[in-house]
Amino acid sequence: MNRVNKLLAGLTTVGSLVFGAASMAEPFKIGVCYDLSKAYTFATPQVAQAAQDLAKLVNMRGGIGGEPVEVIVRDHGNEPQRGIECYSKLSREGVFVFDTLSTPVSLAVLPRAMEDQRILMQSLVGRGDAVDGTVFDWVYPVGPTYWGQAANNIAYIKQVHGGDLSGVKVGFMYFDYPFGQEPIEILKTLSEKEGFELLLYPVPLPGSDQAGVWSKVRRDNPDHVIVWMLGGAHTVASKEMARNRIPMDKYISVNWLNEVDIANIGTETAKGIKRGTNVVGGQDVALYQEIMAELYDKGEGTGPIEKTQDVFYNTGLAMYSIMFEAARIAAEREGLPITAESYKAGLESLEGYDANGLMAPITVTAEDHGGGGKTRIEMWDGKAWVPQTDWISEYTDVVWDVVKDSSSKYQQ
Repeated sequence: MNRVNKLLAGLTTVGSLVFGAASMAEPFKIGVCYDLSKAYTFATPQVAQAAQDLAKLVNMRGGIGGEPVEVIVRDHGNEPQRGIECYSKLSREGVFVFDTLSTPVSLAVLPRAMEDQRILMQSLVGRGDAVDGTVFDWVYPVGPTYWGQAANNIAYIKQVHGGDLSGVKVGFMYFDYPFGQEPIEILKTLSEKEGFELLLYPVPLPGSDQAGVWSKVRRDNPDHVIVWMLGGAHTVASKEMARNRIPMDKYISVNWLNEVDIANIGTETAKGIKRGTNVVGGQDVALYQEIMAELYDKGEGTGPIEKTQDVFYNTGLAMYSIMFEAARIAAEREGLPITAESYKAGLESLEGYDANGLMAPITVTAEDHGGGGKTRIEMWDGKAWVPQTDWISEYTDVVWDVVKDSSSKYQQ
């Protein structure tokens, strides 16, 4: 039995009623403290909708070990203090697994979660060094960190240039605040290691004025431009590239590039654009089809179906399938109720888990809370995303050297 079916069909290890015994049990709760009103609204509604849809599907199958699951969604507006308030309030209500999908909020909540011994999930956000489970023992950035993504992008560029990066120019265009600045150290280290020239192009928030920076790109003529921007900034970039006659195939985006961005750029104009990702886009994945059949085809979906036709919805399915699978393992191995300690052990038992082909396979251990950091590069061909690499995790020695250096400073 594949792991998605095992999660959905085999969840009731204690009790057998879908809404009988399960409805009387104390729910397993996940606190979803998200920015639903300000900076990250291009992605958070889709991710939150996926989380709630998956919870509905799990409960239809009897919950986890006969225990229902509950996803509690609250807005923090990307404000650290509001994020702390959300964490504190839900903690008092018995929640011990949290997700913030915001680097500023994750940074604020992290020391409290560590002290309180509550699980802080921070996939795709937060501190890159939190993959070091020997230091950040209650923090789980499962999936690729921005450091790992950037390293894999360089590995792809090296592949394009036949294994030799000497003399190659790589531009890095980034929002000039912590999210965008995160990969710089890794890129500088790899530049020294591989011999490519690194050119930095900071962009002021919110990314609506990029004329000057793309004019500089035109003059510098890098071979590739790795881009750490979000939302509408991709559309602005495409217009500036056209104005400066810069080919679209030089553009390699961080994972935050979705179908809405492609539509805004133009499906033909966007041909050749690339992105790194750790999830499969589109609707041809087993878990997505299960949700369509059991929820949306019956009018039971959490939100508009249009929000499901987006790679960020699939990202949410991947993130929360990981969380529910860890809970399933905890219930199976240590019984109910699931505790913070048993859930932690469940997370650290995930091995080669890919939600039946939805995402890059992850293996989480007590030492590696990231799961391996695999991504792949995809290219838009005018109609669909075409993989340019397999799932890869390259330069892990370099990434972990930086991780250990940074985490040791936190520990001190």
